[in-house]
Amino acid sequence: MSAHAASLPADALLVEIADYVDGYAVNSDAAWNMARHCLMDSLACALEALDHPSCVKLLGPAVPGITVTHGARVPGTRYLLDPVTAAFDIGCMVRWLDFSDTWVTSPTTTHPSDDVGAILATADYLSRVRVSEGRPPLTVKDVLEGMIKAHELQGVLGGELALVEHGIDHPFLAKLAVAAVVTKLLGGTRGQIVNAVSLAFFDASLCVHRYNTNTGPRKGWAAADATSQGVRLALMALKGEPGYPQAFSHPKWGFAITFLGGETPRRETPFGTAVMEHVLFKLLVPVVIHAQSSIECALELHPKVKARIDDIANIQVATHRITMDKIVKTGPLRNAADRDHCLQYAIAVALLHGRLTASDYEDDVAADPRIDRLRALMTVKEDPRYTTMYRDTTLRANPNAIEVRFKDGTGTGRVEALYPIGHSSRRKEGLPVLVRKFEQRVARRLPRRRGAIGALCQDHERLMGAAVNEFSDLLAAEA
Repeated sequence: MSAHAASLPADALLVEIADYVDGYAVNSDAAWNMARHCLMDSLACALEALDHPSCVKLLGPAVPGITVTHGARVPGTRYLLDPVTAAFDIGCMVRWLDFSDTWVTSPTTTHPSDDVGAILATADYLSRVRVSEGRPPLTVKDVLEGMIKAHELQGVLGGELALVEHGIDHPFLAKLAVAAVVTKLLGGTRGQIVNAVSLAFFDASLCVHRYNTNTGPRKGWAAADATSQGVRLALMALKGEPGYPQAFSHPKWGFAITFLGGETPRRETPFGTAVMEHVLFKLLVPVVIHAQSSIECALELHPKVKARIDDIANIQVATHRITMDKIVKTGPLRNAADRDHCLQYAIAVALLHGRLTASDYEDDVAADPRIDRLRALMTVKEDPRYTTMYRDTTLRANPNAIEVRFKDGTGTGRVEALYPIGHSSRRKEGLPVLVRKFEQRVARRLPRRRGAIGALCQDHERLMGAAVNEFSDLLAAEA
């Protein structure tokens, strides 16, 4: 920090973030175990994204032909890239299909695993540099610790900053978290963490690409863009770039007054490990989190309706207020991103086919006229009880229900799901599904190494002690 800035006291929020990242000891076995599963889930999402050309076209060096000494690997590819670019690529892959974990809270829901790409890329790059210098590499434990802390920062601050209400995209929180955690990974001091986080407060991006008719593919790479910037700012802080102590609180030009109308966080929740312990996974289908429970209901109903699609008279859907505000859509849907943020589209496909995959959002599937017919037959209403349950932070429920009625007056009965299978209250049945999700994607993309990768990731202690560069090498594209 420069001399003139050092004379100013840093914002309390900057100091609290730095103190947590620099000094908090993670002693929760549940958090460590869930971080391992989160890494597996994130890698599963990343490997599946490589099946989609719309994602693959964004990957690789900014200019073809660039080579990077000690570059970080991008899983499932042969790329070795600088950590900023690798952070973008891995982050893009993890988030592309909207199949990665989430933290549902009010006012700002986040996708905590947006931080995985940046942390893994930086740790891989740093490990390769250290090995070249004859020093020990970082271990996967270092990656998991970074994920636990970055998840916590995103989730807790998301519960205190109404970003979306002010038009700010929630990956802003991932950028803050990454700037802090990556600075620590790189060996930065507490002061350098403060500097990096203060720099991250300067830029906020719009969230317009996630809502209504503006929904588009940027939602698949917006977090990658934000977190790669977080890595860049961390590297700058390590080089001595000064911070700005009042970046958040300056009464005229600070973040709070400029972007939040003067709002400041309540800071009632101390940073710990709760977000990682209770993180919400998307395990069955790639769809926005507010539709997850609905799709479980639709998949349960599929056997009862698949032979009677033409006999359906109406479909009654009950949900909570947040779903009503965000993903209930009528009229034309312009692209795959628009469709996977449409509750009625997702339900229609699940009822028709007994599945919902990323490919089901593409134009060829969407051309089926039965989908729009089913959408037109749906009535979606708010159940006030569901809204209360959703907003109760002790429950973190995501309730939905569906009932299908036929032209002859018969019906399926109401099917209800209060918590999706990825919820922390359903870990016993959910974690085996997560492991299968991971193993299936590894088997398809890296068949010759599937056994070695699976055995390592299922052995908690061995994975924690594995060198990051060696772990990343296991995930490289097979020849």
